[in-house]
Amino acid sequence: MSYHSFFLLPLLFLSICHSAIAQKDNVLSDKEKKEGWTLLFDGNSLNGWRMYQNKNADAWMVANGEIVCKGSETDKSDLRADLVTAEQFENYELSIDWKISPMGNSGIMYNVSEAYAAAYLSGPEYQLIDDAGYPDKLEDWQKTGCDYAMYTATSRPTKPVGQYNTTRIVVRGPHREHWLNGVKVLEFEAWTTDWHNRKSTGKWKDTPGYGMETKGHICLQDHGGGVWFKNIKIRKI
Repeated sequence: MSYHSFFLLPLLFLSICHSAIAQKDNVLSDKEKKEGWTLLFDGNSLNGWRMYQNKNADAWMVANGEIVCKGSETDKSDLRADLVTAEQFENYELSIDWKISPMGNSGIMYNVSEAYAAAYLSGPEYQLIDDAGYPDKLEDWQKTGCDYAMYTATSRPTKPVGQYNTTRIVVRGPHREHWLNGVKVLEFEAWTTDWHNRKSTGKWKDTPGYGMETKGHICLQDHGGGVWFKNIKIRKI
C-alpha cells in the first residue's frame, strides 16, 4: 500500500461513517425500540398526521426525509393550518429535530385540543424562532425553548440558523420539561398557583381552555413557513 493510499484511508472511513449516520434519519435504533420509542414520521409521507380540524391547507409537504412547512402558495390565511398527529398522547417523552429559516418563527405545541378555533388556544407551545434575526423585538418568553408567554428558558443553546437542533419535551401529568440540544432549559409544574397566576395576568387571561388538557395531539405550527422537521419520535411513560 502506498503512503498516499494509507493517508486516504481515514478520510474514506469518515466518509463511510458520515453516510451511515445520514441514513439513520427517521429510523429507530435497536436501543430506542427496547426503550419503547415509536416513530411519528416515516420520512416519506404524512401518514399519522393531518391538518388541525381537517382544514384544507397547502402549506405542508414532505421532501428529502423532512416535513417542511413551506408556507401557503398564496399566503392566504384560509389555506394555512397547523399540522397535528392523528393520535393523542398523555404522559410521554417527545423528541424532534428541527431547523428554522432566517427570520423564521414556529413552535411545537402539545396536549392540543381541537375544540378551539386555533391549536395555540389549548396547547402549550415550545417556541422555535430565529432569536437573533427575527425582525420584530422579542420578549424573553418569545424566544427558543420557552413555554410561550408563560415560562422563560434559562438558556438557549441553539445551533446557527439553517442547522438542525434537537428538542425534547417531557410531559408527566403536570410536570413539564423542555430540553434543547441535550440541555434542560426549562422545567415547571402546570396548574400550580404560580402557573395560574401567570396565565391570569398574561397573554392567556381571556383564554380559559389554555393549558388545561391532560392529554392531546402533538402539533407543528404553521407561522408562515420556513421550518423543517425530522426524526420525530415519542415514548409513552
